[in-house]
Amino acid sequence: MLSIALRSMRTRWVTFVGSFLALALGVGIVATTGLALAATFDAPRHGPERFAAAPVVVRGEDRLRVGTPIGVRTQELTSPRPVPAELVNALAELGRTVEDRTFPVSVAGARLDGDGESGRGADGEGTVGHPWPVAAAAPYRLATGRAPAAAGEVVVTAGNGSDVRTGERITVTTGSGTAARTVVGTVRPAGFETAVFFTAAESARISPAVDAVVVHADPAAVRAVVAREDRMAVLTGDDRRRADPDPDRDAEALVSVNALLGTAAGITVFVSVFVVASTFSFAVAQRRREFGLLRTAGATPGQVRRTVYAEAAVIGVLASAAGCGMGVLGAPRLASWMAGEQIAPRWFEIGDQNWPLHTAFWTGLAVALAGAVAASRRAGRVGPVEALRESAVDSGSMPLSRVLLGAAVLLTGVVLLGIALVQDPGSLLKRKTYVTQPMLLIVGCALFAPVLVRPVTRFLAWAPAQLPGATGVLARENASAGLRRTSAVAAPVIVTVALAASLMGTTATLDEARAVEARTQVTSDFVVTAAGEGAALPPEFVERARRIPGAVVSASRSTSVTVLEEGTALVASEARAVDPADAAAVSALPVVAGSLAGLDDGSLVVNEEWMTTTVGERVGVWLADGRKVTLRVAAVLSTGTGNNGVYVTPRNAGGAAVDRLDVKVRDGEGRSAVAAQLAAAGRATTGTEVATRDGWLAENHRRTGGNTRLGLLLILLIAVVYTGLALAGTQVMATSDRVRDLAVLRLAGATKAHVLRLVGAEALVVVAVGAVLGGAVAALNLLGVRTALARLDVRSAVVVPWGAIGSVVAVSALLAVVFAVLPAWLALRVRPVERAGARE
Repeated sequence: MLSIALRSMRTRWVTFVGSFLALALGVGIVATTGLALAATFDAPRHGPERFAAAPVVVRGEDRLRVGTPIGVRTQELTSPRPVPAELVNALAELGRTVEDRTFPVSVAGARLDGDGESGRGADGEGTVGHPWPVAAAAPYRLATGRAPAAAGEVVVTAGNGSDVRTGERITVTTGSGTAARTVVGTVRPAGFETAVFFTAAESARISPAVDAVVVHADPAAVRAVVAREDRMAVLTGDDRRRADPDPDRDAEALVSVNALLGTAAGITVFVSVFVVASTFSFAVAQRRREFGLLRTAGATPGQVRRTVYAEAAVIGVLASAAGCGMGVLGAPRLASWMAGEQIAPRWFEIGDQNWPLHTAFWTGLAVALAGAVAASRRAGRVGPVEALRESAVDSGSMPLSRVLLGAAVLLTGVVLLGIALVQDPGSLLKRKTYVTQPMLLIVGCALFAPVLVRPVTRFLAWAPAQLPGATGVLARENASAGLRRTSAVAAPVIVTVALAASLMGTTATLDEARAVEARTQVTSDFVVTAAGEGAALPPEFVERARRIPGAVVSASRSTSVTVLEEGTALVASEARAVDPADAAAVSALPVVAGSLAGLDDGSLVVNEEWMTTTVGERVGVWLADGRKVTLRVAAVLSTGTGNNGVYVTPRNAGGAAVDRLDVKVRDGEGRSAVAAQLAAAGRATTGTEVATRDGWLAENHRRTGGNTRLGLLLILLIAVVYTGLALAGTQVMATSDRVRDLAVLRLAGATKAHVLRLVGAEALVVVAVGAVLGGAVAALNLLGVRTALARLDVRSAVVVPWGAIGSVVAVSALLAVVFAVLPAWLALRVRPVERAGARE
């Protein structure tokens, strides 16, 4: 069988080129992403940075630890407890100590140079302040100038891109206000933060709380003293890294890289199986007479099936080997690109792991054999009489096994969708779900393609068939007669259109739903936030805003609340700390039970996803600083799109500072006057951003961005590339098999232009069929998303990504026409009478 398979492949190599290219590309992508994924498992361990030269560091515990029946569970705390003054004094008795304070700083009109990796400080945004004595713990060393010795003097981080020089005056905003300060010295960038150093006394005035203490003493003695305090940690050795700014930044970055690459690899395997199976199926349909001759010569059905498997195995081995070579070349370039685009950490590079190549190779071979399963069964059913057939009209009927399989796949997809809508509609809004949900529907649609293609083709081609001339009629009849050819060409278009419409449509619909939700809930006239992520609003600005006549001001804080669910899992929820009376005046929260007015220091507001949703019930929670309290449920909010979090009062904010003001103008008061005074207060306190409600909503509820959007575009790129390969291969195969038909048309009086127009029209009809079926799959998927939003009490319209769909269909149509017309044009260069008399 192997020798027959090799001779057949050598004779009909055109038939197998499409499968080879699609499979090689798939293995190449899997190998590339696999090597990159393997690199994410071996992140380098960084040593301490901020306190690399400190022997012992004492700070508030940054991790919540709770014992459960299945072990100790941990959860990161967003606001670790400051070091108490009594403990600071006790530590000072053990040896020399240095107090550390970290507070947000904004520098106007100056460029401070960070390292580029942390994304901090290039223009003064994301900059932090510290007392100068703690600089030696990093250690920072003076590059120019001297240490600050008096109030109003600072040392700044200044690298090659900085425009700050010693002796200059810069405007610095801190929590105590805005003032001009003199730069008396500079330090080189440390790579993990951009800092401004003040004197110890001025730092204590700006930020009274002590965030950490560097202790030059025996660690055992320090632990003995600290043991008397609750929620405090003693850090030595590598544990000092926990005091670094964002110590988990590399791990968090690798999580998103992992998700991006894993999704790309999964989609690649799915699409490659789909395309290879479709191509093999069409190849078998083209070779019915060949298999019939084998049967006439005495070959058994099993031998015919083994021939098809042998061909698939040869293609699988060759394509997988080629794909692995592509992966070895492509993985380093992918890693370099991801690091350059800040998708991955700057240090990200490919290691020396080989297992991704083995996985990719065997996956490619398995895909080839899986794609040949249905084709081999069909080849084995070909009878000897098929060798005498001259017509190639497909009946459009489906074997019972395919009907049952298609029905099972479609029903599974629909049932899973229905179960999710009934039990957990919010799950349909998660990326993992809306990326994988369309796949079952796509496979089900493809399995029923033989019975769906003919009626859809006749419907779409009805209008062109009414036009003068025979082109429209012939295009309709040819596409309807060659169902397997039409299905093979339409298959990649179905996949691409369904994925494009489903993924881009779902993300656009969710973006719109979140924007609608925010517009409904935010009723203030102005929203004021601090410049930079994690920064706080200056108290000076907050007080000035509260004194503006005619303005109702609600100050809120970002915090978190952690609960132990089912006695085994710690689950943290984002929360906002608000004054209930002020919050009610500037917002309209979707309360489904209880009342926001009932919120006080002994209660909290939760959403329907919480384990406790009964108003009045008491629940034990841990606050952002690790304190455990028991609070009463005052109100319950609808789940919505997932952004309706928990609300507490400022007393339960865990020490978080005000980071947002919502300002509403009282009825009868002048909006422009309030806006002018807010703007003046913002100018006086550099770093404060004042925006109208509409401006803030437009800025904070834009379309999906970052790695999520990049991942979706990567998926679509893979699908489009596969569509191009599949269309090119299938159209070349189909046209090469129809040269006698085209020659007969020429002998019947058709010109070359007539024939080429007919071939192009057929290609357009087939692409239109694929687009309609893919659109139907996407419509069902988007209907599920819309129903899920309705069940979550979010009223927003479905957003159809017409631009993305149009682009995909246009590219597919162009490729289909080009690769149908080009081989037809080459075939028509031979005299029609020679083609018409040719035999296989």
